[in-house]
Formats: sequence, structure tokens, C-alpha cells
Amino acid sequence: MTDPSTYKFNHTMLRVKDPKASLEFYQDKLGMKLIRTLDFPEAKFSLYFLVYDGENALNAGKEWTDREGVLELTHNYGTESDPEYKVNNGNADPYRGFGHICVSVDNIDLVCDKLISSGVKFQKKLTDGRQKDIAFALDPDGYWVELIWSRTPKVENVTDPSAYRLNHTMIRVKDPEKSLKFYQDVLGMKLLRTAEHEAAKFTLYFLGYNNDPNFVINSGVGVHNFEGVLELTWNWGTEKDPEFKGYHNGNDQPQGFGHICVSVDDLDAACERFEKLGVNWKKRLTDGRMKNVAFVLDEDNYWVEIIQNEAIKKNANW
Repeated sequence: MTDPSTYKFNHTMLRVKDPKASLEFYQDKLGMKLIRTLDFPEAKFSLYFLVYDGENALNAGKEWTDREGVLELTHNYGTESDPEYKVNNGNADPYRGFGHICVSVDNIDLVCDKLISSGVKFQKKLTDGRQKDIAFALDPDGYWVELIWSRTPKVENVTDPSAYRLNHTMIRVKDPEKSLKFYQDVLGMKLLRTAEHEAAKFTLYFLGYNNDPNFVINSGVGVHNFEGVLELTWNWGTEKDPEFKGYHNGNDQPQGFGHICVSVDDLDAACERFEKLGVNWKKRLTDGRMKNVAFVLDEDNYWVEIIQNEAIKKNANW
């Protein structure tokens, strides 16, 4: 048996050109902690898993598969010295799809000032545009990192990185009805919040594995301070536009974003359940050399990795 209410939105994977530069950015600039490195020299790639950890972190001290809000950086050997290599950040036509990751912080003004003074480039500063409460920093590969206030009390001139959250990951979807059905009925997520932007003609849907019986959808309470949130962005009309060819999944060329990952209570049972639900598979457990991971495809052909939550049941020697 498998219980979707125990599932966790574990991590988001991004390909990076130079792991040294990316690790310096996410650790030294954004305060994340490297908790796991997996090297695959035979396949010529390495994986780096980063989290927010420490006194005020949501998942302090937990095993990496038992967390939400994990960032996986994938480095394919040699890209750092290849002058032609460049990632697709998902925000430029005709390769739009993945949009951004988002970090919620305790003091957004101070955090943005520190990033600017340290030389970090911004897609949007707090003072730009109409929305003065969000900013978008750029990581070394040009991925957008949204910065929002966690709605926790601010202390002037003080910020605590252990209180930051890797809050959400945004992907664009063609048909929200189909996507919501997949993420709710198949993956067991819950709708946490909906935000319509009529003037700009788009709607945002925030989903996650929230099991608080007192949580009220669209109340706005607590969502900024969560980890493991998935943001689906729907630009109105794409679902019925015959000229719209769909979004780029990050794994077709040119590559960038790779996948999101859900950790489950029982990997075999969860995959059996997905099979019965008729999911589209990218990789079943029995395919290929790695027998401890599977990949299903969502309605827009984004990859969703499925792994075992090792704190619940031991399955792999990660």
C-alpha cells in the first residue's frame, strides 16, 4: 500500500555549467547548505543537493530524501571549460517552460541590498515594475531566483539564512484543468492558493503536500513560509490555441531545468499505483541501470522523478 498524503515534493533539479560558481552562489550568497554529493564518474556527472538547514529551518537535520525544499544541481563533466555551453533558463522564447525557483526570506530589503552589493545580477529589483514586494535575482547560469518576504516579523538590519525557505518552483502549463488533475489526483498534492491576474491575463496555482487540517485554501496564511510548493502558471487561452505548440520541458535541447522530484513512502507500491492510473512513463523502475528511481511525465511533458523516502523505508544506498 502507498499513502499519497505522506509524499513530499523533495527537490528541483537544474543543470549548471560550473559547479564551483553555482555552489558559491547558492551557499555564500543565498545561505544554503550542501548536504549530499553524488558522483557518477562512469557517466561523467555529479549531483549536488542543497537545503536550508540550521536552528530555524523547517527540515533541520533530516535525511535528504525526507525533506522538502531541496535543490539539486547537476554538473555534466566538461561543461565548465566549454565556451559554447549555455543552459536554457526557461524564460526565453521559443524555449519557455520552467520559470524560476523561489526563496522566501525574513528581511527581503536587506537580502536584496546584500546581493546587489555582492555583485549579483537581477532580472527585477524590488524597485522595478509594479510589484514592489518581489525581486528576481539571477544565478551564475541565468536561472531566475524569485525573492519574497516570508511574512515573518522583520528585525531591522538583521537576516537569518537558517530561516529562509526554498519556497516554490514555477512551471508554465498549457491547460490548468488537466495539470491540476494530474498533480492532485495522481501525485496527491493539494491546492493551497490561487491567484488571478486579470490585467495581465494569467493565473497562478500553488500546490503542495500540506496536511494541516486547519489550513484554508486561498487564506494566504503560511504559504510564503512553506517549503515544497509547486507553482503552475497558466497564461489564458493557451489551452484552446491551435497555434500554441506547448512548453519546453528543459530536457529536450537546449537543456536546463531537468525535473521536479517526489519522495514516496513505498517506491514499488507508488509506481504500481501510478501504473494503474495510466500515467505516461519516461522511465519505469525496471528500465535502465538505475532501479531505484522512476520518472513519470506530466500533462506538459515535464519530468517528475519518483524516489523512496529513506526515512520511511530503506531502499537505496544514496
